[in-house]
Order: sequence, then structure tokens, then C-alpha cells
Amino acid sequence: MENSSAERKQQLALDIADGNDPSDAAKNPDGRTKLQGLFKQLSLLDRYLYVWIFIVMAVSIIFGYYVKGVKRAFQVAETTSVSLPIAIGLWVMMYPVLCKVQYEMLGGVLRQAGSLKTISLSVVLNWIVGPALMTGLAWATLPDLPDFRTGVILVGIARCIAMVLIWNDLAKGDADYCAILVAINSILQIILFTPVALLYLKVVSRGKGFHVSSWTVAKSVLLFLGVPLAAGVLTRLILMNAFGRKWYESKFLRFIGPWALIGLLYTIFVMFSIQAHQIVDNIGHVVRVAVPLLLYFGILFFGSLGICRWLKVPYPLMVTQCFTAASNNFELAIAVAVGSFGIDSTQALAATIGPLIGVPVLLLFVYIVGFFQRKGPSV
Repeated sequence: MENSSAERKQQLALDIADGNDPSDAAKNPDGRTKLQGLFKQLSLLDRYLYVWIFIVMAVSIIFGYYVKGVKRAFQVAETTSVSLPIAIGLWVMMYPVLCKVQYEMLGGVLRQAGSLKTISLSVVLNWIVGPALMTGLAWATLPDLPDFRTGVILVGIARCIAMVLIWNDLAKGDADYCAILVAINSILQIILFTPVALLYLKVVSRGKGFHVSSWTVAKSVLLFLGVPLAAGVLTRLILMNAFGRKWYESKFLRFIGPWALIGLLYTIFVMFSIQAHQIVDNIGHVVRVAVPLLLYFGILFFGSLGICRWLKVPYPLMVTQCFTAASNNFELAIAVAVGSFGIDSTQALAATIGPLIGVPVLLLFVYIVGFFQRKGPSV
């Protein structure tokens, strides 16, 4: 009894630290009241993330536009055609999330019944539906802006391996399943990005001047996924063996947890500061480019949601499937656009508009799936 009481007190302390109302469990024994809303579950940083993102976007554009030398300062060093400060932000953003993945359980997750079906669905949505949908929307909405259209298509071809980990974590998706899909997308990205890009940009769109090698894509994947992934695996292995699982999950993960969102805000600040002049000087085209992007994110996310609900996919897997399908590797799209067309090209600007629209929209989707979470665990 004493041990049971001590455990209840410890859980109560953890709930308070998380910002949860400890009276929720008493109000509803089945635990649903504990999910009264995503808003109540989040820390101050998480809770107002939507506000922080819009503030950072506005400040970064104003800062980059009016402060001289910002672009040159942030691009003082580059790696794989991406500013080193952006690369640092991506590493900081991904490292805490990758430390949470239970790598020791991935084999069991793959052997679970139905895993092949859900993985196959993800591959189809990511590599067949996604690029084709974005190309169709780009042609339908930007027929007279071929350069902007090219940048938008590049966003559709670059499948997500970074920010999806953030959205999945915020929406309480399955972290292990997400890690598997990210790994599969990373491998397929190295193999398929160049031929798929050539298909949609040179054959379907009859474009010219697109030059990218598989090694360019591989370097981006290794740098933006391989580095933080290796760090996450080593951190989990070393610290859990040294201090135990309980300390690792209750102390270390709580300590590094906020770094992911801080890294996200920092990355947004650097990215939009660099492109501030391009965004402001081409604001009319920016608004037009937002149209196919908004349609793309909405159709792919809610289409995936509908398919998963029809297949009766459990909530954590449904969330992971939807965000993996609707998210994109903006960093790779920008890197390829810069490498192929130049840092000040309209193609690079269109690729940069990707996260300008995608980040707040996908964050909105986090709140939307939070509504479904309140309906029950298997909606």
C-alpha cells in the first residue's frame, strides 16, 4: 500500500509538472477527461506555439528586410547548399524527438499485424499521390508562373523526414511507427527524388535547367537526418545503460523536450530572415503560391485522415500516417532549388514559401486531431 501511495504521489507530481489537472482522473475514471483538450496538456511553450510561430515569422521578415547584412551573415557558411545556421536549427529541433524513439522496440513494431499494410499505404501516399497532387495543383493555379510552379513542385516531391517528428510528437502520435516511416522515406528519398523530380519537372512540365544528383539528395538526408539520428540513438543507449530508463524518461527527456520547439522557432527565424526581401518584394506572387500549397496540405491530410478512419486505424497510428503524408522536407526542396537555380531565384523563393504556409497549417492540424483524440482512442 505504501508503494502504491508513493507511486500515486509521483504520478501526481508528474501531472502537475506537465500542466495537467490532477482532478481529471477523478472526474472520469476511463481517462477521457484527462484528454479534455490538447491545450490543457501542453506546456506554456507548446500551448501558444501558434502565437509564437506567427510572431517569429513577422519579426524575422521585418528584421531581415530592414537590417542590413542579415542575409550575408546567416549565409557566411553553408553545407549542402543550406545555411549552416539553418542546419544547426534543424539538428536542435530533431535531436530531442529522436531521443524519445524506443529503438529497442522497432523490430516488434515491424512484426505487428497490419504493419505492412500501413507502411504500404504511407509509401503510396508519399511517393505516388503527394508528388502527382502537388504537380496538378501547381499547374492548375500557377499556369503563367513557371518558375514559381517549379519551386512548388519541388516541395511536393521532397517527402518529410524532419518536421513530421515534431508534429507527430505534439499530436501524441506513435513515435516508434513515425521513426520507421521516417527511415523508409529517407531511403526512398535517396533513390527516388531525382527520377521523380525529372519526371514531373522535365517530362510532365517540360522544364529546363534542372540539375540535381542522387548524391546531393543523399548528403541532405545524411546531414539533416543521419546526424541527429545517430546522436539520438547513442544518447538513449549510453544514458539508459548508465542511469536507467526511469531517470532517462522522467529527468533527461523532460530537460531536453523544449529544445525541439526552440529549434523550430530558431529555424523559422533564420529561414525567413534570409528570404525577407524576396518575400516582401514578391508579396503578390507569394499569395498566389500559397493557394496550391494550402490545397495540397488540406487534401492530403484530410484524405489520409478519411482513409485511416475508414480502415479503423487506431488514433496514434492515424496521426502518424496523416502527418507523414501531408508534411514535406522543406529544407531539401530549398537546398535543391538553390543548388539548381541559385539562392535569389524565384524557384528558391517558391520553395521557401513552403514552410511559410506549411508550418502554421500543420500546427493547426495538430489542434484538429486533438479534437478527434477527445472523441476516443480509436476514432
